[in-house]
Amino acid sequence: MLTKYLYVFLISMIPLIELRGAIPVSQVMGLPLVQSYIISIIGNMLPVPIIFFFARKVLEWGADKPGVGKFFTFCLEKGHKGGQKLKEKAGKGLFWALLLFVGIPLPGTGAWTGTLAASLLDMDFKTSVIAVMGGVLLAGVIMGAASAGLFGALGSIFA
Repeated sequence: MLTKYLYVFLISMIPLIELRGAIPVSQVMGLPLVQSYIISIIGNMLPVPIIFFFARKVLEWGADKPGVGKFFTFCLEKGHKGGQKLKEKAGKGLFWALLLFVGIPLPGTGAWTGTLAASLLDMDFKTSVIAVMGGVLLAGVIMGAASAGLFGALGSIFA
């Protein structure tokens, strides 16, 4: 049982998969939803401070390096353009825009991307973390409800 929770925790830390993938996996494994939700949130939020303080610096450092420079430059440009669009559309509602960006469980809109965007937009750390945490909580509720409904229905059909 502990091994299954460890898998859920580790899956929730993987970029692009994050909590959006960890919660459905936990339901396939037969783990309780509430415990899986909590473990997924912890795993998803753990990298946020590291991303906020270091990802931008690493991308800027590597932008002119052979081999990774093109990819790092692409990430910086994409993040900056996306952040500017978000900032222009949101105006003073940037906190809520970031929360919803992270909270709507679509590919590429999780805590990793949201935190990087907040860093590139020079948002302060506390506001960024609170917005990302709110988004992760929202995404977890959405994925938990979807997973319980989908896998519950499949279980009753095939059981």
